[in-house]
Amino acid sequence: MLAGDLKIMNTNTYMDTIKNLTKSYYSISEVASMFDVKSSLIRYYETEFTFFKPHKRNGERRFTPKNIEDFGMIHNLVKERGFTLDGAANEIKNMRAQKKQKHLMLRKLQSLRTKLIKMKEEV
Repeated sequence: MLAGDLKIMNTNTYMDTIKNLTKSYYSISEVASMFDVKSSLIRYYETEFTFFKPHKRNGERRFTPKNIEDFGMIHNLVKERGFTLDGAANEIKNMRAQKKQKHLMLRKLQSLRTKLIKMKEEV
């Protein structure tokens, strides 16, 4: 799939696109094309969001699929859902905290399930 074929229209499409990325790195122009934005917007978001940092090699930005996912979240919150930059940063922080908490709860439940299965086998 070529970067020119990756136009992102809404949240569902953007998540599907992230899953279909095949290369390890993408140029800033490829990412800009995916989201139909200017490269300057991507560079601006780099300065505003501390977690959004693509790799740089010889001054050239190289975006991993994770970087593209981060940009997609920012773009969706700011441009699609109307968040301010501070509001988007807070929302992303909250989303990540909830994801972490959900992951921890899942691990606890899996551990509990294992213990219950062992108890059942002992009876």
